[in-house]
Amino acid sequence: MTTKSREIRLAARPHGEPKPQDFALAQVELEEPAAGEVLVKNLCFSVDPYMRGRMNEGKSYVPPFVIGAALEGAAVGRVAASNQSALPVGALVCSTFGWREAFVAPAATLRVLDPTLAPPSAFLGLFGVTGLTAWVGLWKVARLLPAETVFVSGGAGAVGSAVCQLARLRGSKVIASAGSDAKVVMLRDQFGADYAFNYNDGDPLQHLHEAAPEGIDVYFDNTAGPQLEAALSALKPRGRIAMCGAIAGYNTPIAGPRNLAIVIGKRLRIEGFIVSDHIGDFPEFFAEVGPALKSGKLQSHETVIEGIENAPAAFSSLLRSGDSHTGKMVIHLS
Repeated sequence: MTTKSREIRLAARPHGEPKPQDFALAQVELEEPAAGEVLVKNLCFSVDPYMRGRMNEGKSYVPPFVIGAALEGAAVGRVAASNQSALPVGALVCSTFGWREAFVAPAATLRVLDPTLAPPSAFLGLFGVTGLTAWVGLWKVARLLPAETVFVSGGAGAVGSAVCQLARLRGSKVIASAGSDAKVVMLRDQFGADYAFNYNDGDPLQHLHEAAPEGIDVYFDNTAGPQLEAALSALKPRGRIAMCGAIAGYNTPIAGPRNLAIVIGKRLRIEGFIVSDHIGDFPEFFAEVGPALKSGKLQSHETVIEGIENAPAAFSSLLRSGDSHTGKMVIHLS
């Protein structure tokens, strides 16, 4: 017996902002799982900015998407049929087989989740790789201290909103930016930023001077571009930069900061990082974030889009700073 499933495929490599014709919605038939395999029906999957880089040709830290093949991304689903006794029907699992309604895969490639810890979609956001990215960038890469000040660009996004909350949880001062006034209000009222600003409104460096006249200790970079340049000027001597993303240049390449030489005199440390290098930190991460999430000290904020057919438009929206998405963008499947 076969199972029908729909999936989103990459139809063409985008030039600039992804367009509808760069994607294709296809239907496939899945065979019954072979020995050691399971059939999983996805409940939800993640939409992430880093995927834009995988749509281009060329070598990177992850292989590019293949034209004509289904896109890949984090997903949470339930086992619907199993040919592996260790993974029974009904189990909640996390996988990289997103952007499809169902899939068959070896049970060994899936991570079993505890449904009592958080709602399914939270394992894609604050309680998943997104939250781990923020946690690793703050504590392992930038080594932020409770008495220090951190500036995070893209603060209303998935990783940015997690950075704001985690830094506040340990008592640090938080400065955050976003691309609209509505998001600025959310940064202050929901994500705990001490100072928030719209980076389209005025000079980012002026905002940083106003928020922290004495300077900042850490910059958590999700954007690169003008905000990276401003952060370099605002950082104190021996300040640190955790470079997580560069969304300002994902669709169109951008120039590097004009004041890079500041790094020398200030003895700044700039470190890029990939969260997949830190999967072993999940237990320590869960130990801190799990109780805080259950107690309400942390919020798993999401922008929910219904239906796999709407995933391409949601992805394009994610790359536009002025759009209304906040927190983690998740596609829910009925």
